[in-house]
Amino acid sequence: MEKIPFTQSGLEKIKTELQQLKNVERQQVIRAIADAREHGDLSENAEYHAARERQSFIEGRITELEDVTSRAEVIETSRISGETVTFGVTVVIVDELTDIEYNYSIVGPYEAELEEGKISTASPIAKGLIGKRVGESVEVQTPRGPHPYEIISISVYNG
Repeated sequence: MEKIPFTQSGLEKIKTELQQLKNVERQQVIRAIADAREHGDLSENAEYHAARERQSFIEGRITELEDVTSRAEVIETSRISGETVTFGVTVVIVDELTDIEYNYSIVGPYEAELEEGKISTASPIAKGLIGKRVGESVEVQTPRGPHPYEIISISVYNG
């Protein structure tokens, strides 16, 4: 069984979503299905079909999150040195072609949120940066081809 890396805050967020689905949304959809059944003929009842679709989504997400939390492995960021790019660090890089700086935190696949600057260890940029040090130039394989970046700084992620 393959472990899934998490920061402590990332795992707590997943657990909160799981509890919300189980304790609130599951109950709401059960009530919505019961209400829709009271309206009669189910074959042409759009409310009933929408509620059943929602129920299917909720149950699928619950199953997925239960699996994820059972395989979760919290990586203690206090043990990370910050000397090289690894899971649990924040790295500042500069695009060597445009001189634009980017700030990314390297997290697990279930924590990644590009809008917040959190990228998965499985992303092309993270794969290209992992194991590198400050001052190194790296060529990251992107969907558009290789792209050069320089690592400006590395610090421990404070999620």
